[in-house]
Amino acid sequence: MQTESNEFSVVGHWTGGFDERGLQAWAEGLRGGLRAGPVTLGLVFLTPAWFPYADQALEILRVHARIPLLAGCSGASLVAGRRELENDQGLVLGLFHLPGAKLTAAYVTQTQVEEANGPGYWHLETDVGAEQTNGWLTFADPFHLDGESWLAAWNEAYPGVPTVGGLASGDFSEQRTQVYLNGEVFEEGVVAVSIGGAVRVAGIVSQGCTPIGDAWTITKADGNLIQEIGSRPAYKVLVETFNALPEEQQKRAQGNLFVGLVINEYKEEFHRGDFLIRNVLGGDPKSGILAVGARPRTGQSLQFQCRDAAAAAEDMDVLLSEARQRFGGQPIYGGCLCCCNGRGLRLFGAPDHDAALAQKYFGPLGLSGFFCNGEIGPIGNRNFLHGHTASLALFLPK
Repeated sequence: MQTESNEFSVVGHWTGGFDERGLQAWAEGLRGGLRAGPVTLGLVFLTPAWFPYADQALEILRVHARIPLLAGCSGASLVAGRRELENDQGLVLGLFHLPGAKLTAAYVTQTQVEEANGPGYWHLETDVGAEQTNGWLTFADPFHLDGESWLAAWNEAYPGVPTVGGLASGDFSEQRTQVYLNGEVFEEGVVAVSIGGAVRVAGIVSQGCTPIGDAWTITKADGNLIQEIGSRPAYKVLVETFNALPEEQQKRAQGNLFVGLVINEYKEEFHRGDFLIRNVLGGDPKSGILAVGARPRTGQSLQFQCRDAAAAAEDMDVLLSEARQRFGGQPIYGGCLCCCNGRGLRLFGAPDHDAALAQKYFGPLGLSGFFCNGEIGPIGNRNFLHGHTASLALFLPK
């Protein structure tokens, strides 16, 4: 099945089982739909039923779709065009013609993360310097890699460069996933693709939240504990923020409150996309302390957030609309959408929410992707691991 495409990108969903001749013909036909030029990049995502055939399937796709660089991972559910395939088996293949792009791929292991000793280490290991990349696509195994440590080191090695992708999903009962690079199948580590030359990566991260109340300054913090906000007990500020909401919004916010930490403090005003969203883990009315899933610092700006289906839909819509205005009339060659396993039907109660919105604002677009165990994308000028997020990578002219 071929899905939405433009002249620079085409995406297909193979719904059958492993069939060598059928896959060959399908890959050739998909390549024939790429009108702008030869394949520059292929992105492939496989459901767990394909684990035994992954290496054979990758080789067939590489050869018959004539893919010079093929990357991807496993996903419990897949994305193709405007469809989110939450209950379908099979594989999704995206083919992209990226004019003037310079692509370099690397495979990163936990051993490398542990032995890395600064930015220069990663420049040598990847053969990509800080000035040689416009962005990274990354697909990582969540069970055998310290993703936080890797991403912190990556931010130092490639400051201000967007890194977009996700943590693979698969057979959770066995804690088993796969990541793919060309014809190789790995069950640990990170596959990273640098996109340089005349093409850049734009990362749009929808964390599914709506800001509530006012923006505040953290005046006392220790580790993951916020003790004071605006020189008042943090818990009291949260309670007052909640109580000031209209009754209907209070119902929505019950059990769905989060903290938003501003990453770029140099802005005069803070809007969507300026906040790193993290869980409120608990609060103590007596001491006034809030525990959060981050390590905020004294002096950092904060705004409480609400997350539910309506907030997530509004957040995604606003961020995509703002991005389209920023891009102006630039052509968008294609994209990769990495959605949290907790989104889709589970959150919105209807299929194809995030993929269809991406097509609404940027389509027709060859869009491939998968549902993740965690999402990777930029907030401000740094990249983070996220949850309950849709992380969209778009390929544009530099």
